[in-house]
This record gives sequence, C-alpha cells and structure tokens, in this order.
Amino acid sequence: MNKLVVGNLVHRPLRSLISALAVAIEVIMILSIAAIMLGMLNGQKVRTTGIGGDMIAKPGTTSNLIGVSGAPASAKVQGVLEKLPHVKVAAPVYIQLTASGSLENIYGINYESFNALRPFVFKEGGPFNGPNSIIIDDVAASAGNGLHPGDQTKLLGRMFTISGVVEHGKGGRKFIPLETMNAINGTENRCSVFYIKTDDAPRWQSAVKDEIRGTDGLQQWDVQTLEEFLSQLTPEKYPGFNIGLRTVIGIAVVIGFLVIFQSMYTAVMERTREIGILKSLGASRTYIVSIVLRESGLLAVCGIILGVSATYGLRALLHVKTPQLEFAVTPSWVLTAVIIALVGATLGALYPALKAAAKDPIDALAYE
Repeated sequence: MNKLVVGNLVHRPLRSLISALAVAIEVIMILSIAAIMLGMLNGQKVRTTGIGGDMIAKPGTTSNLIGVSGAPASAKVQGVLEKLPHVKVAAPVYIQLTASGSLENIYGINYESFNALRPFVFKEGGPFNGPNSIIIDDVAASAGNGLHPGDQTKLLGRMFTISGVVEHGKGGRKFIPLETMNAINGTENRCSVFYIKTDDAPRWQSAVKDEIRGTDGLQQWDVQTLEEFLSQLTPEKYPGFNIGLRTVIGIAVVIGFLVIFQSMYTAVMERTREIGILKSLGASRTYIVSIVLRESGLLAVCGIILGVSATYGLRALLHVKTPQLEFAVTPSWVLTAVIIALVGATLGALYPALKAAAKDPIDALAYE
C-alpha cells in the first residue's frame, strides 16, 4: 500500500508540491506569530530581571505593561523612598514606548541610581556625558552597519550621541537621561516606575511594602516584589495577545484544510477508474479510505518538515538582520503546530476519502 501511496503522489508532482507548501505555510504562520509574541514577552521578563531591583513601585492606576502608562509618578518620590528603612536604592525610570523603526521601550534613567541597582557592564565608552547622550546595549549596537561611541543616532525626534555600549539584559536596549526624556515629553520630574533595591532581600520586602503604603501620598501605590511583577507578564495580561494568536492559527488551519481538501478531492475524481479496479479486486472501504488518508498524511509530514525547517531558517535570518527582535521558537509550540497541521490535513482529506470509498465499483469501471 505504501508504494501505491508514494506512486500516486509522485505521479502528480506539482499538485503534491503545492499541497506540501500549503501545510508548510500553515506551520510557518503558527510558529512565527507565536515566536514573535512570546519572544517579546519572555525578553521583557529576562531584561526586567537584569535591572537588579528587588521590588517595583508605581501609582496604583498604572498598567503592568511597561511603556504604555506614560509618567504618572513624581521623580521626587525617590527621596521619600530612599529614607525608608531597609531601602538601599530607589531608581526612577521613565519608560517610553516608540514605534519609529521598530517597536521598543526607551528608558529615561537617573544614571547614578539606576546603575546602583546593578552596574552597567560597558563594552565600549562610558556613562552619559551630556543631555543628548545615549547608552545602547550590544544588541542594538550590532544592528545595521554597527554603532560605536561617538556615533550619532536619531531617537524620539532628536539626535543623540552614543556615549557607551553596554552588555544587554538590563531593562531596555537604549537609555537616555531622565531629564532629557522629560524635556522631550514636555513634563518635569516625572517617571513611570521606581525600581527598589532592599536590604537582605527577600527578608525585608514585606516590611518595605507596608512602609511605602503607610507613607502619606503613597497609600494607593502598587508595590510588588520582582517575582510578583514577573508573574503578571503573561499572554492573558497583554491586550489582544491571545486573540491575535488564535486568529492567525485559525487562518493557517483554514489554508491547510482547503488546500488538502482540494488536492485530495481532485485526486479522487481523477482516479475514479483506478478506485473501481481496486474495489473489483476486493479492496474494502477501509482500504480505500486508508490510501487517501495516508497520502494526505504524507503530504502533511513533508509540509511540516519544510515548515519547521523554514521557521528555524527565518529565526537565523532575523537574528542577523534585526537582532533586536526576539524570535522564540519553543518545542511546545513546534509540537502544537505539528498537531494542528496533522489534524487539519486529516480533516481536509476525510470527505474525499469517504467519497472514494462510497463509489460503486461497476460505475467506477465504466467511468471515462
């Protein structure tokens, strides 16, 4: 039977190739959208951990989605927080989401306090040397033809001179002075969030929470440990994340289903006489259904292999062309895409298989 299945597919190479490519496109669509969206989410978690803060404090009305809440807090609260027992550092950060060129968060920082959380590891250059200085990480520096200290780059409608290139993993990829960020946005002494470093974490974290919420003007602030904050960075908390993912998966499944359905249905109609010969030789309905389903299964397997390979190739290409883009292809999503593609191909071939099995052998043999 397997030789017959392979022979049928080889006999119609163009149709078989198109069907396999449709399944491959289905797999690429599923894995790519999941890799981009999950990569952004997981990348934010890793970089937030790398900042070095033990706790995060912000006005209670702001979102956990970094960069979308503006600057609701006064940077002057830094002095209040640092006077509290067990608080070693309170670093105000203004996080601005920008979509110019690529979607990214720009960090406006007070260099001394932000560096005190966990020191920058400079690969080239050094700290800010003026209001129009910018620090970038090594991933951002490797984009395009490469950037180095002394080079200029345009950001938020202003030209900046690169003062240093640091090791990636400390919050954002681009850092500018907090005062400059406020000047660009027409605000004064504002920030988005405070990253707090405590004595002997996590021993005093509960006490620090109570101290902050017991301070005049800060009673309604949202104070979380780093672990609590990271636990909120899930697909369910991101607006449209699951909806977008399910929409793309749905479109991909429809594409795979329709192409397999059309391919198998046309193949069954073209092989009416062949099916009649098989049935006259004693082939059962189960045997006929099995042939059609095996053909679709083989096409699906070929498409899956091609799709998964192409996705990993795409990841390698994007890593070179746009290193800032985190493209996370996970084994769990590869398995999910494989299952979806196989189920879609099976459903697409089911009706043609049943139609082939239902053909009367006499009518099929008389078919011209």
